[in-house]
Parts: sequence; structure tokens; C-alpha cells
Amino acid sequence: MLNEHTVTLLNSLKLFGMARGFAQRLADTGQADLSHAEFVALLVQDEKTYRDNNRLQRLLRNAKLRQQAALEDIDYRHPRGLNKQVILELADTQWIAAHRTVLISGPTGVGKSFIACALGNSAARAGYTVHYTRAPRLFESLQQAKGDGSHLKTLTRLGKAQLLIIDDFLLTPLAEAERKDLLEIVEERHGLGATVITSQCPIKDWHPNIGDPTLADSICDRLLHTAYRIELRGESMRKRQSAT
Repeated sequence: MLNEHTVTLLNSLKLFGMARGFAQRLADTGQADLSHAEFVALLVQDEKTYRDNNRLQRLLRNAKLRQQAALEDIDYRHPRGLNKQVILELADTQWIAAHRTVLISGPTGVGKSFIACALGNSAARAGYTVHYTRAPRLFESLQQAKGDGSHLKTLTRLGKAQLLIIDDFLLTPLAEAERKDLLEIVEERHGLGATVITSQCPIKDWHPNIGDPTLADSICDRLLHTAYRIELRGESMRKRQSAT
């Protein structure tokens, strides 16, 4: 009865990891010789593990990544100009703390989105907040936000994410409103957050496709400065997999 009461108290205090660990460890005869201090220390570790796992699940859920991708699953055998050393450097996540940008370009099907989502997964596992969005959906939501009065709030939310992933950038040249919104986003995040952008458009062609030369200068200056550039090439991996 005392043990059941202890579990009830731990749950009422929202110490769910300790409550579960307490019941499991009491049932394990191999831990009968532990001292009181050792037993309590293990329960504290159980609680920390429980909270860490919950936080990770919450970060991944809120990130809304397009793919369940991991850096260790990246295929380096496919000839697409992917430098493994760059990926290993990005796996360290120090670039996120330094608020740097990763620009990934290449034709359709070469794995741009997979790499971006893998970087997002790695960031979440390191404890960073991540927000994934496709560029067309991003600009559409910002346009709708102007209509319902939540535009500023939406921009602020995008600015607060420690890692923002914008997929499928510049599928079409930007409209005037989209250029202005993009400038607000990169300006809000400059020096405060890390950003990953994928695009089928070669990086050297971003400036003319953004449009207005003045806005394009400001946007490219913030995005390209100290950015990691992953410029992929080759045929679609999906075609190769389908043929195989």
C-alpha cells in the first residue's frame, strides 16, 4: 500500500518518469542491493530521461518536417556532388548556435528536401526549436495573415524559431509582396536564428529571380553571407530507385 501511495503521489506531482521508474525498479530484484542514495539517483535519472524524450517528441511534432530523415541515412553513393565532410560539419549543430545559413540547390529529385529535413531532425535532437515550411505555403499563409490581422504575429513566430527551413524556394519568381515578406523574415532572423533553404534555382540566379534589385541585394546579402552552400547535380534519385 505504501508503494502504491508513493506512485500516486509522484504522479500527482507530475513526476511521471520517477513514478514509472519507481514501480519498475521495485519489481527488479537485481536492484535490491542498491543504497537509498543510489536508488534515488536512478529515479532522478528516470525523470530526466522521461522529460528529455517528451521534449524531443514535442520539438519534432512542432517542426512538422516533410520527411522522417536522418543525417546517418544520407546516401553518398549516388553521384550528385554531395560533400560528406560538409554534412559531418553540419551534424555538429554549432552552425545553428552561430546563426548561419545552409543553402541547398539542385534539380528535382536529388535529395534537397531529405537533407534539409535531416538537418531539422538533428537540430531537434540537439534541443533546438525547428519550423519547416514550403515557400509557396509560407507566402500563401503570410498573405492570408494580412487579411485577418495576424501578419506581424506570424512574422514574429517565424523569427523566433531557432532553425527555420524553407523548402522549394523560387519555384517561380517572387511577386512584390513575397519579396517584402522574405526581406522581413531574413531581417528578423539575421544574427538571431539559423536558416536552411532549398531551391531548384541555382544560387547564382537567385538575385534576378527575387526581382527588385534593391530588395534582392538586401536579401542575398543576408542569406549568402557566411552560408554553407550545397550545390547538387545529377539525375533524379527517384528515377534511379524506380529503375532499380
